[in-house]
Amino acid sequence: MISEKIQRTKYVLGDFVSSNVAWLCFNSLRYSIDPIHSGFTSLGAFLGSPIVLTGQLVFPLLMMIVYYLSGYYNDVFHKSRVQEAFTTLWSTGSATLAIFLLVLINDTVPQRRVNYEMIALLWLTLFAMVYMVRCVFTSHTSHMIKSRQWSFNTLIIGRGGAGVAFGNKLNAMPRSLGYNIIGYVSIPGENDVKEMNLPCYSLSDIKRACHEHHIEELIVVPTRKDPDLVLHTINQLFELNLPIKVTPDRFNVLLSKTRISDMVGDPLIDISGSNMSEGSKNIKRVIDIVLSVIVLVVLSPLLLAVAVAIKLDSPGPVFYLQERIGFHNVPFNIIKFRSMRQDAEQENRPQLTTDDDPRVTRIGRLMRKYRIDELPQFWNVVRGEMSIVGPRPERQYYIDQITARVPSYALLHQVRPGITSMGMVKYGYAQNVDQMVERLSYDLLYLENMSLLNDFKIMVYTIKTIITGKGM
Repeated sequence: MISEKIQRTKYVLGDFVSSNVAWLCFNSLRYSIDPIHSGFTSLGAFLGSPIVLTGQLVFPLLMMIVYYLSGYYNDVFHKSRVQEAFTTLWSTGSATLAIFLLVLINDTVPQRRVNYEMIALLWLTLFAMVYMVRCVFTSHTSHMIKSRQWSFNTLIIGRGGAGVAFGNKLNAMPRSLGYNIIGYVSIPGENDVKEMNLPCYSLSDIKRACHEHHIEELIVVPTRKDPDLVLHTINQLFELNLPIKVTPDRFNVLLSKTRISDMVGDPLIDISGSNMSEGSKNIKRVIDIVLSVIVLVVLSPLLLAVAVAIKLDSPGPVFYLQERIGFHNVPFNIIKFRSMRQDAEQENRPQLTTDDDPRVTRIGRLMRKYRIDELPQFWNVVRGEMSIVGPRPERQYYIDQITARVPSYALLHQVRPGITSMGMVKYGYAQNVDQMVERLSYDLLYLENMSLLNDFKIMVYTIKTIITGKGM
């Protein structure tokens, strides 16, 4: 089986070379069509001119940025050639318009028609070259998977009748979907099939099994159609950071806007990631990094002043680190300005903040009102532990209580937690578990409707909340 890194490298190099060839072909055709270049004595002189050579170096690099933002390199094995065609058409079209507005529009031509011809020519040349190479790679990958020469080590979560039947069905298909069934994992509360010729594991042993057998996929096939049972099981799988797929007939609660990953045979629903397109995910991450760096640099004088004020106001550290549960159920330390006394939590269990909480310091009350204490979390965003917009991360102590009452909370671990969220904007801070459960409905609504536009709306509402001082 070829490694994911090698496969991705093939696509990247293929795109780079094909974009380079496309730009060369376009300039060759451009020389004969566009009369502005008649001043050059020959095609060689035109192609060897400094401005064209610069473009030959810069253009492919710009294209690689566009291809990355389109999300094309996120999944290098499970590609649909139809979707690939649309993705390539969109990315090359967007790049064509950008290149025209930045470079080609400066060409002075006697007829406006020539401009349109240049746009169409660049788009057609770029699309044809790039898609041809991509199609060759994708067709080869598809052939290798369907012929069972390439496969992905897979565990089926569910040792009941449904799980075993599904595994047998995958193995009996004349054209493989790429799943190499290594074994089965028991779901607590289900009756297991006793006789089978593959290894069986418990949920507590799944991490070791994934490591030993280099597992690349997890397919959840419960026998009992119990959403709560499945959600509790899935919550224990997120931390493995592997693709998690379920069969729709067994888990209709997630069908609203979830991505179907396989169209051949039984469709499978990928619930290990959000409903956003791959391109939107990459753009969201780039926006997160750029805005976070800008905020940390521009507000550095304010951050320094707040740090000094905290030290003068009460004894203790400037920053407060607290373990939260983040993306794919992985714990991380959230960073905040300390807004309470140093001994705020001396009991054996965590305590939520309430209105007029005596533990909050004077400067802490002001910071919480305008959410200044949250500003250091932009460093969590840069580190990749958080996003600017996303469900608020909680401590494991409260997650256990929430999931016991609302198992669908587990779905929030599909995405990075955020500094702000729809729940924070619409509901605000929660002072007890009951309020956390109420706020959860907004975060689940955000999860089902994730988009860059909704992120922008939430950021605007958050800024309004900060300006009006309604942070508490």
